[in-house]
Amino acid sequence: MAANNTQKIGWIGMGRMGAPMAERLIKAGHDVSIWNRTRAKAEPLAKIGGHLVDHLYELRNVDVLFSILDTGKSVQDVLYGKNGVCSQGGRMPPIVIDCSTIAVEESASIRDRLKQLGSDFIAAPVSGNAKVIKGGKLSAVISGPEAACRTATPLIELFAPRGVSYVGDGELARVCKIAHNVMLGVVIENLIEITLLTNKMGVPRHAFLAFLNNSVMGSMFTRYKSPALVNLDWTTTFTPELLRKDLDLGLELAREMDVPMPVTAATREVLQTHFGAAMLQNNPEEYLQKDFAALAETMALAAGMKLTSENKNVPTGLET
Repeated sequence: MAANNTQKIGWIGMGRMGAPMAERLIKAGHDVSIWNRTRAKAEPLAKIGGHLVDHLYELRNVDVLFSILDTGKSVQDVLYGKNGVCSQGGRMPPIVIDCSTIAVEESASIRDRLKQLGSDFIAAPVSGNAKVIKGGKLSAVISGPEAACRTATPLIELFAPRGVSYVGDGELARVCKIAHNVMLGVVIENLIEITLLTNKMGVPRHAFLAFLNNSVMGSMFTRYKSPALVNLDWTTTFTPELLRKDLDLGLELAREMDVPMPVTAATREVLQTHFGAAMLQNNPEEYLQKDFAALAETMALAAGMKLTSENKNVPTGLET
């Protein structure tokens, strides 16, 4: 089903993910109105056709409203908080789509409140980062009322062309995204472990990762994280704090459902050592804003290694 360009779209959140996602909707010819807490972050999209609004309530008359924010509380605040979308007259758009990674209980609470306000709520977390979006390889998982999801899918496919998976009603998409990010943490930790092992035994990191990425064990993820591990480029795609939050969400669900997740638990504890190691940096808070793959430096110290960049041009697998 093709996207309907006559729909009025609202977008809340211009972070590392939100800005390039909204940009794809604008470039597809959609009428997109944008609100961001820091207006300056949204101004580049105004130059390509986005409409900036000063108040959230100005988005109440759009046909479809998207949000992508850091926490469930932030989502609640912008939608129906004191100065939220429905703060002037109580009206909400007929379809609200949230692409954030938040807890299942938070999402259910938002769904119940929006239902009272007459909106269908779609949970639509995505898989990837800003580079993946620009490479046209983002994917999404969605859950909510089936009819609303059918209406929304063509829009979501504009920024998630690799695939939009409908997994059912309610908060099932949240469960899938939490599981996804648990695997993200486990894979990056194991990828670092085996890269350090081979490196300490004399194999250049770029050579080992080239072999791995060409093997059956290679993936889009191992490919696009390889340049970071080779050249120690910790440009932020996802912070250690956000990863820790998602590992905790996964472990909480596992406890509720009596599902043992010992590998995830171990991964969470290793990640915690990175927060301790950050305290030895000149600026711990700034260091913890670096990419989660900087965990490699902490794990290298535990292995008695001091990493240096190999200064190699390593493909990301996202080149277009």
